[in-house]
Amino acid sequence: MSIPVDVADLARALKDFGAGYLLTSRDGRVKVVTVEPSVTDGLVLVAAPGKGTLANVADNAAVTLVFPPPEPKGFTLLVDGTAEVAGDDVRVAPSGAVLHRPASHADGPLPPDGCGHDCAPVGG
Repeated sequence: MSIPVDVADLARALKDFGAGYLLTSRDGRVKVVTVEPSVTDGLVLVAAPGKGTLANVADNAAVTLVFPPPEPKGFTLLVDGTAEVAGDDVRVAPSGAVLHRPASHADGPLPPDGCGHDCAPVGG
């Protein structure tokens, strides 16, 4: 079950989640680091994710942010985007975001309030 999240509402949606994970890749290997980003002017700002992540972003700008559900069977927030290195930090221009959980978790909690619209699921 997926619920699209308007990227313009991403700052509000992130308030319903704690720390997440930034996934980058280079040379066929995925690197995952824990992050607590902020959103400013529509960009997701990740402070000091580390040299390996910075190298990955410099080589491959396609990234994904994953925010696990705050409670069992809840929704995961997935954010895809294009990243750039900014000093020791990473800025991500989100291209899409979705709240997702498997259909087998349909008995879980309602979607977070911060999804930015009526939270109608799509798909199954």
